[in-house]
Amino acid sequence: MSKERQPLEELQDVIIHGFQEKKGKDITLLDLRGIRDRVADFFVICQAESTTQVKALADSVEEEVKIKLKERPFSVEGRENASWILLDYGNVVAHVFQPQAREFYALEELWNDAIRTTID
Repeated sequence: MSKERQPLEELQDVIIHGFQEKKGKDITLLDLRGIRDRVADFFVICQAESTTQVKALADSVEEEVKIKLKERPFSVEGRENASWILLDYGNVVAHVFQPQAREFYALEELWNDAIRTTID
């Protein structure tokens, strides 16, 4: 008997695939469901080396999710300077950082009670 995929799992998998398609680095999945007062159920975090790559990664995620799941983000923040772009899909939020911004905002440390999974 096969286990049916949950919508949140599908969404996070499509986001991860979108990051991998454009060579996103240091992809991390944070499962926030065990944290009280969380802002989402999952964060998918990725790193890029330039503003151009940050934008390309965000575009890739938007395109993959639109094609495969017929969804658009509720909001997108950070396209103007592209040191950090956030794509809010409700219970799953995708973050694309340049290294300096990722270190500065330190989401992995801020949400250190989350279950952390590093994606190869």
